[in-house]
Amino acid sequence: MPKARPRPPLETVTDADLFLGNQLCFAVYAAALAMNKTYRPLLAPLGLTFPQYVVMMALWQHDRLTAGALAEAVSLDAGTLVPLVRKLVTQGYLLRQRSPEDERSVIISLTPAGRALQKKAHAVHAQVACATQCSPPERRALTLQLQALRLALTQGNPAP
Repeated sequence: MPKARPRPPLETVTDADLFLGNQLCFAVYAAALAMNKTYRPLLAPLGLTFPQYVVMMALWQHDRLTAGALAEAVSLDAGTLVPLVRKLVTQGYLLRQRSPEDERSVIISLTPAGRALQKKAHAVHAQVACATQCSPPERRALTLQLQALRLALTQGNPAP
C-alpha cells in the first residue's frame, strides 16, 4: 500500500469549489455506484452480491483467514461481514471453524466449490475491465491512486 504523503496546507475555498461537479467525494461516490451497477448483472449468475464477491476475492487470494483478518482485508465491520459469510457458507462456498489454537478465533476458508467459483469469476473481471475502457496500466495506476486516497483518509490525522 502506498505511503502517506505529508498533509498539504489548507486551500482557500471558493463557491465554485463546492459545486457538485468539482467535488472529489462526489466523483468517487458516483464512480462507486456505476461500478456496482456494472457488477450486479455479471455477479447475478454466480449468485453473489458485490460485497460477497469482495469477500470471495480476499479468500481466493489468501485461501483462509481469521474473521478479524478478513474484516480488515475487505474493510467491513463484523456486523456487516458476519451475515455475508453466513450466506456464503449456506451457498457452500465457505467454511467457518473455530481455531484449534484459539477458541475465540474463527477461521474462514474456501470450500472446493468456493475455489471453483474463482474460475467463473475470470469472465466477470474481464467484462468489468473492458467496461472501464482503461488499459491495464491505467487501471493499475487508478487503483494505486485510490488506495493512496483511502490511506490518506483513514490514517487518523484529523483535518486542522
